[in-house]
Amino acid sequence: MDKALAELKQELEGQLFADDVMRILYATDASAYREMPLAVAVPASVSDLRKLIMFARANKTSLIPRTAGTSLAGQVVGSGIVVDVSKSFTKILEVNTDQKWVRVEPGVIRDELNMFLRPLGFMFGPETSTANRAMIGGMVGNNSCGSNSIIYRSTREHLLEVKALLSDGSEAVFRSMDLEEFESKCDGSSFESSIYRKVRALLGDYNNQEEIRREFPKKSIERRNTGYAVDILLDSAPFVAGGADFNFCKLIAGSEGTLAFLTEIILNIVPIPPRETGLLCVHFHTVDESLRANLIALKFKPSASELIDHYILECTKDNIEQSKNRFFVQGDPGAILVIEFLRDSKDEIESVATKVINELRASNLGYHFPLLFGDDAKKIWALRKAGLGLLGNMPGNEKAVPVIEDTAVDVNDLPQYIKEFNEILKRYGLYSVHYAHAGSGELHLRPIINLKTAEGNELFRQIAEEIASLVKKYNGSLSGEHGDGRLRGEFIRKMIGEKNYDVEGDKGGLGSGSNIQPEQDCRYATDEFDAPVRARPKCPKISNDFSFL
Repeated sequence: MDKALAELKQELEGQLFADDVMRILYATDASAYREMPLAVAVPASVSDLRKLIMFARANKTSLIPRTAGTSLAGQVVGSGIVVDVSKSFTKILEVNTDQKWVRVEPGVIRDELNMFLRPLGFMFGPETSTANRAMIGGMVGNNSCGSNSIIYRSTREHLLEVKALLSDGSEAVFRSMDLEEFESKCDGSSFESSIYRKVRALLGDYNNQEEIRREFPKKSIERRNTGYAVDILLDSAPFVAGGADFNFCKLIAGSEGTLAFLTEIILNIVPIPPRETGLLCVHFHTVDESLRANLIALKFKPSASELIDHYILECTKDNIEQSKNRFFVQGDPGAILVIEFLRDSKDEIESVATKVINELRASNLGYHFPLLFGDDAKKIWALRKAGLGLLGNMPGNEKAVPVIEDTAVDVNDLPQYIKEFNEILKRYGLYSVHYAHAGSGELHLRPIINLKTAEGNELFRQIAEEIASLVKKYNGSLSGEHGDGRLRGEFIRKMIGEKNYDVEGDKGGLGSGSNIQPEQDCRYATDEFDAPVRARPKCPKISNDFSFL
């Protein structure tokens, strides 16, 4: 392998590293996982990507597409070749304001894209808390969203078209197509056409359709990143009369780099929202009160409804920067619900905020109701976005760990779901941080566990299993936005059902591609859409990355 990597290095326009320093640097992402990759590639061109794909195919190793590495579930950690496209694939290629789209390379940073679009009066809607460094390729891979998903939903809803390399090195363009175009594509002789034929056979089967609709998360849960989004693809015109036009982009969004290597991405852009923003920061004694209040707030069409619990608020007290942003906090609330309203005038925001406050008071919910504008509002969002980093700096060995931090349920189920969640933790003598996207039915829940002990590692596993069962009880999604990766991949079978997981296409099952065990990365370049199973001994069931296509 050393000889083969040395030869590959000579063939690339870009760089290839196999030294320990670079491999250590790329052995982690923002998750709890670490594994030394075989090598690190920094391609300079599409030609380099094609050479890497053919190398991986010939040498039976994996390619792991990577941009900023902000993924929280171990998606870009593995033993194969990490391919960093954040260095060269950074161009904004084209924008069309009449048709409302922008064409970019995967290494474009989300906030820098919006800086480019702002003078044109447009923006790319989904906003993660890492938006000043998260890149579009990663946002597509994870189907990212953020605090404003009540309005803008997830990246999937804005992904119009991608140009990609398949596992044989051929190039394909995936975009929306009507029924006639779909059938024409199925009749072709290319490798790309074979993909369309296979998905037509799989999703055209009535029994498969019924199982998918029965087992996948509720349609009312818009944050659904569990497994591949075949349930959404199933709602398109070839399979549902009057459905939306077929577009493989629905599947590619959230596929975590396992289906194809993206080189260009076309995104929907939206007009910049109304100029006035106001934040109603309601204080509560308990998290439960805040979640019941959240349902009232949603009736008034906010643009965001974000939770900050007392653990995060405590972390901000001793932080030099964030302590200045606590100016609006009264007492020691158990939770604060930050309800954002976008309107054309300050008067409109004050009017709707008054209605919300009156209804909350009538329900005996909340004890302090500051309404903030301008720079003060920016400070609140800075406080909210600082939460994840502050949690990582908690003193001592006990940390808020990302084991089940991404579950999503129907927002109306959220209060009862969180109640049962905390009852489970109480049995183990644990407590949890609660924060983020209450308005979308997804709180980031991080139990406080010491992972430096054997007991802590066992708890990590036990909690993951129990909460997966609880999410399934509510027909929710184990991942709302952070993806499956290594952290949740092994629970795909439980979440989408046995029959769906094992349903046969040509070579594999629905769940096999995402089901990556924590100790093993089984994504092969040869498995992108089509290729033969080449399972490692420890992974007999999880190397078919969507191989039924």
